[in-house]
Amino acid sequence: MNAHDSKIENASPQRPTREEAEEAVRTLLRWAGDDPAREGLLETPKRVTKAYGDWFRGYSEDPTEMLQRTFEEVEGYDEMVVLRDIRFESYCEHHMAPIIGKAHVGYIPNGRVVGISKLARVVDAFAKRLQVQEKMNAQIAQALMTTLEPQGVAVVLEGEHHCMSTRGVHKPGVSMVTSTMFGVFRDDPATRKEFLSVIGNPTNRMG
Repeated sequence: MNAHDSKIENASPQRPTREEAEEAVRTLLRWAGDDPAREGLLETPKRVTKAYGDWFRGYSEDPTEMLQRTFEEVEGYDEMVVLRDIRFESYCEHHMAPIIGKAHVGYIPNGRVVGISKLARVVDAFAKRLQVQEKMNAQIAQALMTTLEPQGVAVVLEGEHHCMSTRGVHKPGVSMVTSTMFGVFRDDPATRKEFLSVIGNPTNRMG
């Protein structure tokens, strides 16, 4: 077991043991109609619990902590900073099916600038949890607004929900677009328009 797996397993006193999690996978395999004792499935419970450690590592990550290190010597830069097309992988909390998409994150500094890799890490920290896209969108924006205290924050998410493409209505290729705007992005239509122009305005792109 690596350090991350240990952190995941020990994060909560109510968290089941790895052995209990593996037995739960065996139960699901039997529910699906297969035999967990057959050769091809013998290691599956172990593989699944290991995969869960990666898919849901966001529960052991603190997005606020990721944003603590900022750069103040930026020559008074106070224009828009945008990181677009950040690929994310999340999981629907209703069916545990994948949500695959892109995040576009922008903010206007108020004296504090964060490294661009931190923006991507914050997206991942919230994505690597069971999620509803609207909630994830708001969480990312709120973390940036609260921690960086910028003039404004804008976050747009585009996601394909596999609970819709691989089950239910079976409509692949459909993207859901959500947005959260704070500060000048909410109050100033020109600033909001500039941000949407920079990221390629997902709503228009889908039309």
